[in-house]
Amino acid sequence: MQLIRSTVTIGLEKPVKLLHVTDTHIALADERDDERKHALAKRMGDPDKGKYLKEHIAYAEEHCDLLVHTGDLMDFVSHANVDFAREVVKNEKFFFIAGNHDYSQYVGEAWEDNAYRMNSYMQMGYGLGVPMFFNSRIVGGVNIVGVDNSYYQFEDWHLWRLQREVSRGLPVILAFHDPLFEQSLYDYHMSVSGPDCTYLVGCDEEHLLPYNEFRAVQQRPDAPTLRFIDYVKHEPAIRLILTGHLHFSFESNLTENLPQFVTGGGYEGVAREVTLL
Repeated sequence: MQLIRSTVTIGLEKPVKLLHVTDTHIALADERDDERKHALAKRMGDPDKGKYLKEHIAYAEEHCDLLVHTGDLMDFVSHANVDFAREVVKNEKFFFIAGNHDYSQYVGEAWEDNAYRMNSYMQMGYGLGVPMFFNSRIVGGVNIVGVDNSYYQFEDWHLWRLQREVSRGLPVILAFHDPLFEQSLYDYHMSVSGPDCTYLVGCDEEHLLPYNEFRAVQQRPDAPTLRFIDYVKHEPAIRLILTGHLHFSFESNLTENLPQFVTGGGYEGVAREVTLL
């Protein structure tokens, strides 16, 4: 396990420790799954992925108040992956919000939208047994709120639900799969991955210019997305954002008082221990 340690002061009487894990990409298939899924499992399969996740869970159980997983627990939807994921998320210390691969049937084979998401959700048997679209949990006087933005958009009902969570009067830690646009993160991603796109939510037209046409259409924010981001940036109760998706680790601030932590791939053993003070 590769452990990153970060500390954020939010005015708590007693520290709260979170273990942020993301992008585990478990890739399993069995006799119930078709040949294409077996091929994906063979291509993406790595026994260390499961080993690392078990290490992460064991570490969280011993040292942390909660493990926060921000999506891509599975690499694709298969009977074997869904069975594995359902057992994992039963753990009382495991908090989960979905990523795009948690709905992916064959990885990149189709345009992924709400209809695609719901088709996969129903094939799982109504999800994984825990909330996948919007989730919340209070731990140590902190409200952990997860929102599924796996297709680069937020919806108006997400904002309504978030406002309800804020009304509880507790500091809020947001958990997303896809990071929100921030200039230094955008610049870093462009420097290490090239001009195709940065996979960030909320890029304006100027920052979308280097993208290829497919990625620009896929990641162009709509009005509800922009309203959600504006609320997040201006709501003082929101104290930290935890995200993944990019498979590297990065820390920056969306505003002067709102840090965003991107954590690297859990499939490589990376996890971030966040101490809230």
